Amino acid sequence: MAHPDPILLDVSRLVWRRWAGRLPTGIDRVCLAYLDHFAPRARAVLQWRGRMRVLSRAQSERLFGLIDRGGPGFRAGFAAMLPALAIAAKRDARAGALYLNIGHTGLDHPALARWIAAHGLRAVFLLHDLIPITHPEFCRAGEAPRHERRIRHALGAASGIIANSAATLRELDIYAARHGLPRPPMLAAWISGPIVPPAIRPAGLDRPWFVTVGTIEGRKNHALLLQAWQRLARTMGPATPLLVIVGQRGWEAELAQAMIDRDRILHAHIIEYGAADDATLAGLIAGARALLMPSFAEGFGLPVIEALQLGVPVIASDLPVFREIAGAIPTFIDPTDGPGWQAAIRAFCDDSPERARQLAAMAGYHAPNWNDHFAQVEAWLAQQRLLPPCR
Repeated sequence: MAHPDPILLDVSRLVWRRWAGRLPTGIDRVCLAYLDHFAPRARAVLQWRGRMRVLSRAQSERLFGLIDRGGPGFRAGFAAMLPALAIAAKRDARAGALYLNIGHTGLDHPALARWIAAHGLRAVFLLHDLIPITHPEFCRAGEAPRHERRIRHALGAASGIIANSAATLRELDIYAARHGLPRPPMLAAWISGPIVPPAIRPAGLDRPWFVTVGTIEGRKNHALLLQAWQRLARTMGPATPLLVIVGQRGWEAELAQAMIDRDRILHAHIIEYGAADDATLAGLIAGARALLMPSFAEGFGLPVIEALQLGVPVIASDLPVFREIAGAIPTFIDPTDGPGWQAAIRAFCDDSPERARQLAAMAGYHAPNWNDHFAQVEAWLAQQRLLPPCR
């Protein structure tokens, strides 16, 4: 039997992120997992200013390797490919081929939908959240209408949509119904994080600590934790635990960033990691008294999964997606309940009954993994007849 037509895998986001030298975000990790899984069957698609480039198999293999390796050599390697990529625009995208877009790339631009229709492609998009629409107050100016364009274009152009959680899928259903938009076949399939590497305990952590992971932005609610630490410092003095903040600085979080920079009391109790590699992050989580996730909204919550994999308790906002992926294991608190968070953190400094309950409950926890995710996705793609046929 002849090989099927290759899958067209959009790697634009990964190229931009590698070019900028950024460590992977949660969405980047999902894109990398799809690259690892589909690369042997895929040709790369690159978007640039509304134009789509479909690379040859040889070019795709070369680019996939560059992305996978990353590091300081990526720029030189990609720059060497540019002359060949300039003529890749005319390469055909065979009608009926499966086009996968995992990072929301170009969904706000009508050119992508036109290209999909012109070539008769079967497009599948992975949607990570609707937060700019449901919680615009936590996003950059203009992001809400931009994300609405993404969602509308995805619903209109897709042959199928994958959501990272049932919670995200519910939000998408509500949005489509409210606006009378098409509802293509949809699948909720939990994502996963990287295989947890051997943990590296970072230096300088000379007392118990708690950790929070995520971009410092308003939605993540760092200000609540910082205010709790101000109060803890007043009552606990030198015994105050450390708060380790892992995440780059973002937007709509001026109060939290000012507190980190200017509050002299907090300086003795806060350690900020703008970025951390996988082994360092694993060490920071593994040694923590608990992971703290006071977010106002999330599409998934990979740090929760990673903490439970490492046997670390979780104190989290009472969000539907956290209950979906972690069951009843975490200690759930309303993200506006400052005294409740402070009390829980103080209790978890010791071996409290609630912390012991979580540790016991984790014994039966089965973390989502990429093997399960792709088995579910492949079966769904086949059921929907979205995989390219053999020729």
